[in-house]
Amino acid sequence: MTVHFVGAGPGAADLLTVRATRLLATADLVLYPGTYLDPEVLAHCGPRARLVDTQGLDLDEITEFLVAASRAGERVVRLTSGDPSLYSALHEQTARLTAAGVAWQVTPGVPAYAAAAARVGNELTVPLVAQSVVLTRTRARSTAMGAGESLAEFAATGATLVLHLAITRTGELMEELAPIVGADCPVVVVHRASQPEELVLRGTVGTIAPLVAEAGLRQAAVILVGRALEAGDAGESYLYSADRERGAGRATEVGC
Repeated sequence: MTVHFVGAGPGAADLLTVRATRLLATADLVLYPGTYLDPEVLAHCGPRARLVDTQGLDLDEITEFLVAASRAGERVVRLTSGDPSLYSALHEQTARLTAAGVAWQVTPGVPAYAAAAARVGNELTVPLVAQSVVLTRTRARSTAMGAGESLAEFAATGATLVLHLAITRTGELMEELAPIVGADCPVVVVHRASQPEELVLRGTVGTIAPLVAEAGLRQAAVILVGRALEAGDAGESYLYSADRERGAGRATEVGC
């Protein structure tokens, strides 16, 4: 049987894909990250599904569940928070399954940073302000960063920064960013985007750290940094410009 890695989205039970809900409804075993997941997401599971919270398990223990259930002919879903392409340990888990001869597939989900941007109504790529987004994290008690992946180098590009797994280091990170992007650079912190406990903090590189400390945030938060967050009278996209040469066709309405 195939093990399905499924993006559970940022938390809200109605932000899963249709494919994800169908897989959950027919799964015999569902492994889920209890630290980050809104329990309402599990309401998509069938009544007979076995549910395993992985927050207290290591990768080898998780793999044992996946392999044993698959070999027993069970339908298995491994939920990840957000989208499996970001900080989900997908690589490590799929490598173990491949070595064990177990087939697997990936179903994408809504990433937390996209839910955070939607919550505050911001486009992260604004014409003439920022046309790139850097998704990154910082190193504390975690895997070492690759060569050339310093926050300072990313910030110097002028791209909008999305910082994952960094909320406990907000103060020192803002101190590092201030000389590069300016203390007045806009910052938005979204804690548990789309979940009942959602909290949004707005500030600047110079002011956001005390707000985070006062709120007592320790996990499940995304930090957005960049001028695109308060672009004001920025440029407009050439894609829809009246000056752009277009084909002869006219806009048409198509009924559903």
